[in-house]
Amino acid sequence: MTSSLPWDDISTPTRDYMVRKVASGGVVPVFWGRDTAGRCLLIVELEGDHAEKFRGLAVELIGVGVDLRNGEQPDRQRLVLTLDRNVDRDLFHGLCETLINALDGVTGPEHTLPVAITHIRRWKAFLASRKARRLSDEEVRGLWAELQYMRALYAARLTQSETVVSWTGADMVQQDFIFGNTAVEVKSLFGRDRNTVRISSEDQLATVVDELFLVTYRLAVADAGSGGISLNALVSAIEDEISDADALELYSQKLADFGYAPVAAYDAPDFIVMQRQTYRVEGEFPRLIRADLPEGITRVAYQIELEALRIFETDNDEVLRGG
Repeated sequence: MTSSLPWDDISTPTRDYMVRKVASGGVVPVFWGRDTAGRCLLIVELEGDHAEKFRGLAVELIGVGVDLRNGEQPDRQRLVLTLDRNVDRDLFHGLCETLINALDGVTGPEHTLPVAITHIRRWKAFLASRKARRLSDEEVRGLWAELQYMRALYAARLTQSETVVSWTGADMVQQDFIFGNTAVEVKSLFGRDRNTVRISSEDQLATVVDELFLVTYRLAVADAGSGGISLNALVSAIEDEISDADALELYSQKLADFGYAPVAAYDAPDFIVMQRQTYRVEGEFPRLIRADLPEGITRVAYQIELEALRIFETDNDEVLRGG
């Protein structure tokens, strides 16, 4: 849990708000605040009249109120985000930080509300799922690798909608992608893990479909200017690429079920792919499966040396382009 949050030193007012300006480099004034009920607020000050635009863009969130209110000056309005339950302050703070960072890049008042609403819409599935949490470093890299494979899959073989449906995400299915008679398990390799791949269960390399592949991504933290991308930026890039509204909603829901929330903690580091390798899981492929375990043994996790997989390596295009 965060030890100190910006609302901690803001008193509860007897009327209106008690606020403190956010220290940011952008031109849009943003404030942390509390209302008379002691609820946590984020207030974005807008120039001009945005009432009509707000009605067209507005979204409803579970747990967060989104209101447009008049400012103290006639030509000012305020976008007010109100957290319903203080127990969710950590998550709300992280989400607010992503919005503040996005508003830092706004150059004119006409862009402020659309940018804010776009980010708020991205929060919708995460707040509704109640599963959002801080991912471990290993989980961040694992999700990053799965999303990279998602992009490769809809760029080469499946439609965007088919790809999102095929991604099992956090569905507790053995493999990460299942489509047609093909299943794909994606693993990320980093640092000391570079010579082994970790298999988390006796079912992960077993499947009822005809073909099973193991895909490994060897990741490194990118140097400045070397073309790396963070988890948040990768999530956003896929959002921008998916044109089907239903697929986009399903994508957001699956991310939320994974435990991902678009918080500022995932703005770094930027990763790059050093190498991608694809292995066909068949025959004498080194693996443990449920049917071969001694009686009474279950919930097996183990590591496989990559050197032992060389003879099973195949071209990436065998999966991505179907042969």
